Amino acid sequence: MSAHTISQKQRLFGNSRVLNHIALSLLVVFSLGPLVILVFNSFKTTPQISQNPLSLPPELRWENYASAWEAGNFAVTMRNSLFLVVTTVLGVWAVAGLAAYSLARLNPPGANFITIYLVTGGTLPIQVTIFVLFVMMSKVNLTNSLLGLFPLYVAGGAPFATFLLRSFMVAIPQEIDDAARVDGANYWQIFWRIILPITWPGFLTVGLITALGVWNEFFVATTFIRNPELRTVATGLHSFISSARFQDWGLAHSAAVIMLLPVIVIFLLLQRRFIEGLTQGGVKM
Repeated sequence: MSAHTISQKQRLFGNSRVLNHIALSLLVVFSLGPLVILVFNSFKTTPQISQNPLSLPPELRWENYASAWEAGNFAVTMRNSLFLVVTTVLGVWAVAGLAAYSLARLNPPGANFITIYLVTGGTLPIQVTIFVLFVMMSKVNLTNSLLGLFPLYVAGGAPFATFLLRSFMVAIPQEIDDAARVDGANYWQIFWRIILPITWPGFLTVGLITALGVWNEFFVATTFIRNPELRTVATGLHSFISSARFQDWGLAHSAAVIMLLPVIVIFLLLQRRFIEGLTQGGVKM
């Protein structure tokens, strides 16, 4: 290979790296820019935001957060959302974990069809069935109740979770199960003592996805919850901002930051495991 050809390839590779860096820089700006502006405005007054919403705050008004916390009733809404997050994650782990184990290791009849059904059925928006769900939940007196939201969230998160966990379990050699059965282990012992420890990154990924989805969920909570004391963080923030007496946009930005802060902290702490879980799982039918 001539030196001229090598030089051309080096220039081409260098140009491609420059384009990649430009694309990544633009992606960072569009992703983090609104968040940075949100934080800046959370320390401002309404006149300061109206004057220039993109400028740095002239002073840090920490009292905005205290006022937003009290006015938005975040002590109650965060407690409600935390209850839903914990119960839903545990429910999805139980349902999806056992279903994925059955599909991946026990080879039930129609396993591939069930997997495809989970993938396609999980893509249907909740708005398609919301009326039927509301009628069903009303008949069993589970509307306007956090316990009524729990099964809806589990049902909504379980299909994708099952599909993802199944892809983890399919990758485990079947010989491990055979050796365990030779030693006298039953199916439950194999799942609890062998499969679960190996696939815990997948369970962590599923838990994080489920938790973020429940924390940010708005439509179902708005439809089924009417009691102000049962509002979640998302519905409480909407009620706070849309109230007729609301006029302080500094408090609105502070309230939004309060809602986003737990999500950002959890994701930053677990982002490595989250990415590893998605990449290790892959897509295996």
